[in-house]
Amino acid sequence: MKNPCINSSGRRSTLMLLAGAIATFAALPAWAEGNWPTRTVRIIVPFAPGGGADVSARVLAELLAPQLGQAVIVENKPGAGSALGVNAAAQAKDGHTLLMGSNSMVINPSFNPAIGYDVVRDFDAVGMVSAQPLVLVVPASSPIKSVQDLVSQYKGKSASLMAGNSGTGTLAHLAAELFEAETGVGLTPIPYRGESMLMPDLISGQVSLGFLNLPSVAVHIKSGKLRALAVSSPQSLSDLPGVPTFRSLNYPSLEVQGWAALVTPKGTIPEEGLARLEGLLTKALTSDTVKARFAALNVSPVNQSRITTGQFLKAEGTRYGAVIKARGIKPE
Repeated sequence: MKNPCINSSGRRSTLMLLAGAIATFAALPAWAEGNWPTRTVRIIVPFAPGGGADVSARVLAELLAPQLGQAVIVENKPGAGSALGVNAAAQAKDGHTLLMGSNSMVINPSFNPAIGYDVVRDFDAVGMVSAQPLVLVVPASSPIKSVQDLVSQYKGKSASLMAGNSGTGTLAHLAAELFEAETGVGLTPIPYRGESMLMPDLISGQVSLGFLNLPSVAVHIKSGKLRALAVSSPQSLSDLPGVPTFRSLNYPSLEVQGWAALVTPKGTIPEEGLARLEGLLTKALTSDTVKARFAALNVSPVNQSRITTGQFLKAEGTRYGAVIKARGIKPE
């Protein structure tokens, strides 16, 4: 004869285990059912509205929303050289957050070890979005007509030229540090609070030279206020005919470009969701709409796989970390 007490206890244990399993299943993210996304998708942009990263994110949001079947919103979180927004994204565990990352995302951890995030540890790549070159420019009044002039006249002369930049530790600053290391031209870095603050002093000749984003300097080059000596893109630019690339001048290490990449907090979006995003991003970046909108910003769409983008982000962090260490660059 079976012991009713044992049976009753066993039934209670079974029911408790079943209830626990149901509760655990109910607590899983909705995407566990394979239908990601299930609600609004958020793209964090770690910069103020109106810049290249912001506009690029909004263009992509418009195209991705109907394909995903959910609203896609852009949320600006500027501050601390983009670290505020990047940290907010790294900590988001809702499974519906993306980040429009940039060079500063991989530069900041080496520049400030207490930054709070690690690109490889904390993010999954979706794909590259865009790239824009830097342009080495001098005032129109400068006697320097080419990179060859610059090197022949100033190589070995310690801190002989003032190199304006958009802030210590920015891509423009690191590009100038790389240039000095590669060519031996002595430069004194002069940090400004952004390119808009630098531009008047550069045009007037109070600053000797600068590495600036193409969108910022294109109008001044065309108006004759600034002279372009070289561009950091892999190929020459139709917008700057006759301006050589650093690679063509035998300085391939100066191929330094601003870029944007779409990433997600590590492990928060399922594999099928990441694959879907990757495919939709490729579709968007190869569309005439994106090509036209990006061209207006003087940036180029970059179609690159998740795997290659992840490798690129890691390599960029290593590259700029080495520059920061070798040049002894410290926060202001």
